[in-house]
Amino acid sequence: MTRAIDRLADLAANWIDAPVTAEVRDAVHCATLDWFATTLPGTMQRPATLLAASGLGRSGGKAWCYTGERRIDPRSAAFINGSASHTVEFDDIFRDGGYHPGSPTLAAALAVAQDLEASRDAFDRAVIGGYEVGCRVAMALQPSHYVNWHITGTVGTFGSAAAAAMLLGCDRAGIANAIAIATSFAGGVQQNLQGESMVKAMHPGHAADAGILAAYAAAAGATGARDSLDGPRGYAAATSDGTGNWGAAFDGAGEWTPITRMTVKIHGCCGHIFPSLDALDILRRTHGFGPGDIEAIRIEGYGPTKDICDRPDPQVAQEARFSAQYCLSAQMVLGGVRLAAFEPEALRNPDIRALMARITVDRAEDLAAEYPRKRMARLHVTLKDGRSWTHFQPSRRGDPDNPISRTDLEAKYEELVAPILTASELERLRKTIFDGTDLPDAVTRRVKA
Repeated sequence: MTRAIDRLADLAANWIDAPVTAEVRDAVHCATLDWFATTLPGTMQRPATLLAASGLGRSGGKAWCYTGERRIDPRSAAFINGSASHTVEFDDIFRDGGYHPGSPTLAAALAVAQDLEASRDAFDRAVIGGYEVGCRVAMALQPSHYVNWHITGTVGTFGSAAAAAMLLGCDRAGIANAIAIATSFAGGVQQNLQGESMVKAMHPGHAADAGILAAYAAAAGATGARDSLDGPRGYAAATSDGTGNWGAAFDGAGEWTPITRMTVKIHGCCGHIFPSLDALDILRRTHGFGPGDIEAIRIEGYGPTKDICDRPDPQVAQEARFSAQYCLSAQMVLGGVRLAAFEPEALRNPDIRALMARITVDRAEDLAAEYPRKRMARLHVTLKDGRSWTHFQPSRRGDPDNPISRTDLEAKYEELVAPILTASELERLRKTIFDGTDLPDAVTRRVKA
């Protein structure tokens, strides 16, 4: 019997020297730009600012800390950068696993690559391999894993371990050991996603750090149990129903690679709210109503739409990003769910608060049955004058089957990063990622964290 870890290691190791098609290379570049788009705004906020001001990173190293703006050791850089990348909730999604691979995987790969002064090609390949491992583990564990565990904080450790191990020169056996070691390092519980806790953002930072630690250990010769992922007392058994759906995990393995099937977030909130936001935008543009015209909005969604995002009275930004009531109201009042929607004045906006009381969330069993492979919603809008409409949204804008354009991705990058980088630096980083052969490295900021 071939264990899951060995199959995952085979897939990652293949990317060390396999031909990389133009499609896959472009997907890596898009993921890298998207990582910077979501990370740099996060460097201006807690917890990244707190972590950068702490004792982290006092040892030497060549990895760049984008919050502290200095060279530090790769583990500390990955922890701080990975935490920053998840703060404003714009990081990429692997829909079929309900997982954000970019925040931990790119944080780990970039820090190790910078420290080793690795080639751009080696970095790109490590990112592909890290996405391959993390996304396929996510498919095996979901949806039951998400009941108690924050999958980006847990599974991100495996993707980060694989990417770092590839950069450290590990062969197939070394990558397998890095993944096996990572099974004992991967954590992050759902309870810390509540209230004013800052831990959610730190989960992918920890995953990046722990993955690098696992890779260092494997590169030094340390071994882990090859059945520690799918064995009777392994990670899948401990954190999901059964020992994992590995048939789903390896579906199409070798024929397609997950980094080519990413969702790009266009709203700065939980992805489970996206179908409803897209539906509301379509109805609003079609029928021309405003927030004051609305009598009631009823959302029908899948499981997490109700279980995670039915939050009628959020008090802080962290809660508001997971509140369907808040996000739909902010979209109607502010015109979008971007960074400004979670500033203190927006959270207190009386027009938003008034509309929130008119929004309800229900679970629809037919939509729930299609989760996690499909993220759908039915939105029912009733106006005060008696008119009403229902719109079924079969996917989210930005999903692989409803993708945004390169122009839209670059516009997202410019919107989120322009307040932080000078115009010349913003363009230099974009050209480095898409057109250059050098590794993305330090940036010059217009503002200090």
